[in-house]
Amino acid sequence: MQKIRLAVFGVLIAMIAACSTPNGGTAPAGPGYYTVQKGDTLYSIGRKFNQSHRSIASWNKLADANGIEVGQVLRVVPPGSAGGNATETKTRAASTPSVTPSSSPKVEETGIDWIWPTDGVKTASFSAKKKGIEIAGQSGQPVLAAASGKVMYAGSGIRGYGNLLIIKHTGSLLSVYAHNKVILAKEGQMVSKGQQIAEMGKSDSSTVKLYFEIRRDGKPIDPAGIFPGR
Repeated sequence: MQKIRLAVFGVLIAMIAACSTPNGGTAPAGPGYYTVQKGDTLYSIGRKFNQSHRSIASWNKLADANGIEVGQVLRVVPPGSAGGNATETKTRAASTPSVTPSSSPKVEETGIDWIWPTDGVKTASFSAKKKGIEIAGQSGQPVLAAASGKVMYAGSGIRGYGNLLIIKHTGSLLSVYAHNKVILAKEGQMVSKGQQIAEMGKSDSSTVKLYFEIRRDGKPIDPAGIFPGR
C-alpha cells in the first residue's frame, strides 16, 4: 500500500513539474533567466542585468510592465544569447547570502532565499528511504511557504499525506507540505516566502508533524543541503 501511495504521489509531482511557469510559457532553466522575487519590478530587474525594462518585456511577451508576479521566470538576456551567465549568478547569489547550495547546485537553487517552513524539532531526516524531513510541533502552529512561488496542489486526494500542499518555485523546484490540519492557500495562488499557508496537524498521521520535501525535476533532494542552518 505504501508503494502504491508513493507511486501516485510521484505521478502527481511529475505532472506538476511539467506544468508551465506563472508567465504561461514552458519553464526555462539555467543562465539567462531570473525568478521574480518579492519587491522586484521590471525596472529593478533591468538594472540588475543591465538591460532595458522594455527589452525584458519584449523578450517575455509582457503586455503590462507592472504585471509580473513573484515566482515568475523571466528571460533577462536576448533570445539566443549565451551571455548573462556570470552576471546572473553573481547578482542572484549576492542577494541571497544565507543559502548554501546542495552538492549538485543549479541556478534556481542559489537564486532562492529559503527559510524553514515551521518551528519545531526535526524528528526524521532525509535519507535514501526517507524522501523528506519531519518536524514535530503543536497542532495549529503556522506552516509557512519556504520560498515564494505558486500553489500547484492543495487538497487531500493522496492517501497517506493528509492535507497536502505543493508549491512550485521555479521550472524545476517544488516544495511539499503534508499532514496539515488546515490548508490556508488555494491552488493557483501566488504565495510569498514566509507567508502562512497551513496549520500543522496530524491528518493521515498518528502524531502532529509537518512532513516536508524539496524536489528538483521531480526528484527529492535534502533540504539541509540548501537551507540556512538552524
